[in-house]
Amino acid sequence: MSVKVECVVKDRCEIGEGPVWEEKKQSLLFVDISGKKIHSWNPATNQKDTVITEKFVGFAVPRQSGCYLIGEGRRFGALDWESKSISTIALIDEDKPNNRFNDGKVDPAGRLFAGTMAMEERPAVLELKQGSLFSLNKDHSVVKHFDQVDLSNGLDWSLDHKTFYYIDSLTYSVEAFNYDINSGSISNRRMVYKMEEGEGIPDGMCIDADDRLWVACYNGGRVICVDPQKGVRLRTVKLPVDKITSCCFGGKEYSDLYVTSACMGMSEAEMAKQPQAGSVFKITGLGAKGIPSNPFCG
Repeated sequence: MSVKVECVVKDRCEIGEGPVWEEKKQSLLFVDISGKKIHSWNPATNQKDTVITEKFVGFAVPRQSGCYLIGEGRRFGALDWESKSISTIALIDEDKPNNRFNDGKVDPAGRLFAGTMAMEERPAVLELKQGSLFSLNKDHSVVKHFDQVDLSNGLDWSLDHKTFYYIDSLTYSVEAFNYDINSGSISNRRMVYKMEEGEGIPDGMCIDADDRLWVACYNGGRVICVDPQKGVRLRTVKLPVDKITSCCFGGKEYSDLYVTSACMGMSEAEMAKQPQAGSVFKITGLGAKGIPSNPFCG
């Protein structure tokens, strides 16, 4: 089967991000960070439902309860989709009012990890070392794992739950930590992949059923597949837009790779060359499969 790239949600998200496949709904959940929108798109009907947020929204993930957990501005929030209401669970970075949440994901035990960054002056230009990595436990207590983060981004866990993978974008690398699934603690930080020239800035990522990482390459116009054990790139899939932001596997067999993108900061001339910038793409024929996402258990 040959690899096919298809534009499936023709949108102009300023910063499309955080795709999550919702198995129950057979739909794709994703956000437009600076557009302040959370979208749910059903591929079978091509219908898209949207919730508007007050502040920049870094991520939205399903909760076991049936609602959603979001990172909006500097708060963890509970979203009720039917009423479109958002209530605060916890505030973070209270000493840094210029910060906001970026990417977030739920670990296999049901706790959420999410990172922060300073507000961007323009794409990938921001005050450095302002961000941190946090987790939110089932009892809604917050743990700060480390600070001095430039631009907190992609994250996921190995299939045996013993390794946590993480991207601080402006290090141009993918890092790994030892992971304790029982406590949620991380240790032994190390680099597992350094971006090569032309690959762009590492952004969001996901893991597949063979323990390989798929990394979205911002300004690189591609998704790369990395073997984190060997520290090598296994393959590259190019897309028709440069600002690739994140990816997740979905579909009934988890064999479709959904990829978000951005158009923020692009000139009219650049948009004319890349009219699909800000859209969501589907890549098929990869011969790879993903695994179901984890709901937040609190």
